[in-house]
Amino acid sequence: MKRYLLWLLMVFLLVGCANNNDNIIKKITKKYDNLKGYHLDGELSIMRGDATYTYDVDASYLKDDYYRVSLTNTINNHEQIILRNDTGIYVLNPSLNKSYKFDSDWPNNNSGVYLPGIIIKDIKNDDNRSIKKIKNGYTIKSKVNYINNSSLKYQLVYFNNDLNIIKVEVYDDKDNVVMKMVFDSFEDNTNYDTSYFSLKSNNENGELEKTTSKIEDVIYPMYLPVNTYLTNQEKIETNDGERVIMNFEGDSSFILVEETINIPNELETNLVYGEPDIILDTVGFVTDYSVSWMSNGIEYYLISNDMDIEQMMSVASSINVLAVGK
Repeated sequence: MKRYLLWLLMVFLLVGCANNNDNIIKKITKKYDNLKGYHLDGELSIMRGDATYTYDVDASYLKDDYYRVSLTNTINNHEQIILRNDTGIYVLNPSLNKSYKFDSDWPNNNSGVYLPGIIIKDIKNDDNRSIKKIKNGYTIKSKVNYINNSSLKYQLVYFNNDLNIIKVEVYDDKDNVVMKMVFDSFEDNTNYDTSYFSLKSNNENGELEKTTSKIEDVIYPMYLPVNTYLTNQEKIETNDGERVIMNFEGDSSFILVEETINIPNELETNLVYGEPDIILDTVGFVTDYSVSWMSNGIEYYLISNDMDIEQMMSVASSINVLAVGK
């Protein structure tokens, strides 16, 4: 009889715990699905080996898919803004007078460590998610889907007792934290005018960077795929500066181009096919056959028919031109 009563008690406890977890998910879903808009700020850390890259994040959302995400690198103070409005998706570089329009469904087609709605979507989509009560809140573990990096496997989302997200950690397949977002403030139901998300309003009063017309130091990848070697390098003059073209041949051949950046007098918008993604100290552009990004006055293009996206991202992420944190 005692054994039966103990078993019955355990069943009640398990059922009660499951019901409580379901209620938490329902409350979280209701809270974030009903948001008309929000503004948040915080700090994003990205770990690459022994190096850490940090960004100040300022993100805003207005219902019906208006987004504005400002990412400012804390080392060089370079700001880039990702916009989604009724005309498309853009990555804006105010200090370079350049913007890039994407043929993309960002942020709905990818996981996102700094966007609450996308974080909650990953939680809802994982039937095997787990919830743990902690001091002053909860943690929820769920799968993630970073389309350019399949080694990122799951996230651990920290909520306070008011069910506000306070921190997100993203883990790789070796259970290492590779991204961490700490939310410093969150204001919901903010009433924005749609003009706040326009290219024009986000490119006003920006101070232009000082750029160079010379490539003083060629930056080489610190990582190369097996049986792949630099076979040729050429520097040529362009109308606005210099360009270096490097050919890497072997099992995973590719071309790497480094080119000085020209700042136009008026905002220049270029059409890009692919997805925006963070590459080291900047937001770059990723397609099935190329990765491109701008850093420290130089524009980089990596093109390959032999490598997949993750291999290209590994090579691109090894081209480091900034001092970083440890």
